[in-house]
Amino acid sequence: MTDGHRPGLGHRHGPARASVGIGQVLDELRPEFPDISPSKIRFLEAEGLIQPARAESGYRRFAVADIERLRFILTAQRDEYLPLRVIKARLDAMDGVASPEPDVMTRSELLEATGADEEILAELEDYGLVRRARHYGTEALLVVRSAVALREYGIEPRHLRAIKAAADREISLVEQVAAPLARQKGSREPALRAAREVAVHIARLHATLVEDGLNEAGLASGTPAAGTHPSASEAPGLRSASGR
Repeated sequence: MTDGHRPGLGHRHGPARASVGIGQVLDELRPEFPDISPSKIRFLEAEGLIQPARAESGYRRFAVADIERLRFILTAQRDEYLPLRVIKARLDAMDGVASPEPDVMTRSELLEATGADEEILAELEDYGLVRRARHYGTEALLVVRSAVALREYGIEPRHLRAIKAAADREISLVEQVAAPLARQKGSREPALRAAREVAVHIARLHATLVEDGLNEAGLASGTPAAGTHPSASEAPGLRSASGR
């Protein structure tokens, strides 16, 4: 079991920022967590579980509290098989961050919490990104909030169908691994553990491939490759690129 009162976990915005690089973080954590990697740390950062400082050069710098936070996350995954959203909720509770959103919302509450309008929610339901229901949970909240933010860049719900299709294929891969284990007599824990571990590896691979593609395009870390893409004001949106 993880210890919710582990000393040194600290607030994610605490004042102690004595910094080390990602290589030193890996050296410290690998004896206990052999599969830790830079891409996993970047993934946890993208999911909002850690927030390392940035040097002027743009490199991540980790305080002691950041390393302890990583250790807490990795231990919770390994020993309790907890999904990241549960781990994040625990960390938020330790940080004293209260979640303003209820676990279950009506349609009007979901629209108010996300700033969405009825049209975009209906489209997300039509394309299968949000399940049509009388009440909505945290998953719907996150999907709608992301869709609202992406629409600011010209990305409409119809463009997100490819992401939904990719997610469905990834779920199918997880099910192929876990289904034979689930049919065996006895505890379902082996099937659940396999599903979680495969899902983590797929998410890590997905994040790494996206980041690598952005690096190749000169669109990562604010460092464009010379002459490879136009400025933000000149970049065409998805609508114009698709001719619609």
